[in-house]
Amino acid sequence: MPALPSLFLSHGAPSIALTPSAARDFLSRLGDAQGRPQAILVISAHHVAGRPTVTSGLSPRTIHDFGGFPDELYRMTYAAPGDPALAEDVISRLQEAGFDAIGDPARGFDHGAWVPLRLMYPDADIPVLQLSISLAETPEWHFRLGEALAPLREEGVMIIGSGSLTHNLRAVFSGGFQIDSPPPQWVTDFADWVGTHLENEDTHSVLHAVQLAPHGRDNHPTMDHILPLFVAMGAGGSDARRIHHSTTYGALAMDAYAFGTRATTRGCVNS
Repeated sequence: MPALPSLFLSHGAPSIALTPSAARDFLSRLGDAQGRPQAILVISAHHVAGRPTVTSGLSPRTIHDFGGFPDELYRMTYAAPGDPALAEDVISRLQEAGFDAIGDPARGFDHGAWVPLRLMYPDADIPVLQLSISLAETPEWHFRLGEALAPLREEGVMIIGSGSLTHNLRAVFSGGFQIDSPPPQWVTDFADWVGTHLENEDTHSVLHAVQLAPHGRDNHPTMDHILPLFVAMGAGGSDARRIHHSTTYGALAMDAYAFGTRATTRGCVNS
């Protein structure tokens, strides 16, 4: 089996599970394009902890970690199984790489994991784990976290960083954007800059995009939604392919990338 690419997905608002959009269409096709992995490990912007923490329960619950959305969204569940044995393996690999990793048998799937997975693999029959990010650690730390996970790709584990290429909710709420509003220039400039530097394999610049790219802080006033990108980069290697490009609500770039695509024919779902 060739190594799976690692993925970075922009998961957008939780309502992507309900509302038609180009990004929703892309995610609905992505599972078929990638094929069926043995298991899925998601590094979500919404799983934040002080040390690397892996979900280790057998039947993780669905977490509705949002407010103000239609009732239908709160009735949705994603009953994928966990995999305690794989969780122990992930923890061991991280510990061997110098990370103070632990398991959490009680934590469920946040919307950064279950919303895109519900579109990609609606049968919820593939084991899923989540791994936390840390707001106290650097982009390089998250990149090294991904490097420690990279061998899992050879074993049929799909590694997904789930965040957002741009993420300024205050701008979304104050700007009067509709779901199909065109992106402002400050969003486009940042997304294009990141894309160019990923294609040029300029890892250092991408890791410091919030400081170096045009309008970096405007697009990421906090780091949570870009940190999963760095984990996906570390897990997949320097070669990147953009597999989706769109925006929702004007200020949310929904770009997706596959890393490690030279080793596999998978990962090409442009739209």
